[in-house]
Amino acid sequence: MWRDAALIAGKDLRIEARSRVATNQVAPFAIIVLVLFGFALEPDRSFLQTAAPGLFWVAVLFCSLLAVQRSFAVEAADAAGDGLRMSGLDPAGIFLGKAAAVALELAALEALLTIGIVVFYSTALTGAALLLATAAVATIGLAACGTLYGVLAAGLRVRETLLPLLILPVVAPVLIGATRAWEVALGQSLDDGWKWVTLLAVFAVVYVTLGVLAFGTLLEEA
Repeated sequence: MWRDAALIAGKDLRIEARSRVATNQVAPFAIIVLVLFGFALEPDRSFLQTAAPGLFWVAVLFCSLLAVQRSFAVEAADAAGDGLRMSGLDPAGIFLGKAAAVALELAALEALLTIGIVVFYSTALTGAALLLATAAVATIGLAACGTLYGVLAAGLRVRETLLPLLILPVVAPVLIGATRAWEVALGQSLDDGWKWVTLLAVFAVVYVTLGVLAFGTLLEEA
């Protein structure tokens, strides 16, 4: 399973490295989202700094939709999905590989967005351990959930519009939990940030487990 996961992750990452879709399209989209938020809230600079955690994770959520759609779009071209099903690879390994590739792409985008909120919103980064732990578990949860629902929508003609409708309500706990944890890390709240990290970790474990168990069946149906 782990060998197959490494093969699939390497394949997806090589495709992205050669096509540069993430670099030329997704990354600029993420920065544009931050800039637009800045324009909308510019009159109240202090509110912009307070809202930075929520705006950051909204931008990450939008980027995760694009990354998941891209991950399955490459399988739809030239019947590549059929080849994947007949490859003999472990379905759990395929799931883990695709989720890992999405997670790595999101991690790179999150690093870029972190620079963006510092530059555009004048956000002072504190609580590094809580920030990094939140980002790690939230990214895994988003990637696992997105990959699971991505294969569910892959065989449908309206997958481009259906995928956001499937994912956005489900990942609401990630958006809420990650935002609250970052508010604590940035000194904007006195709440216990680590309880939100625990919630995010539970979400990630649930969807990784569901993906490992159900991805094969969903892939065949797709």
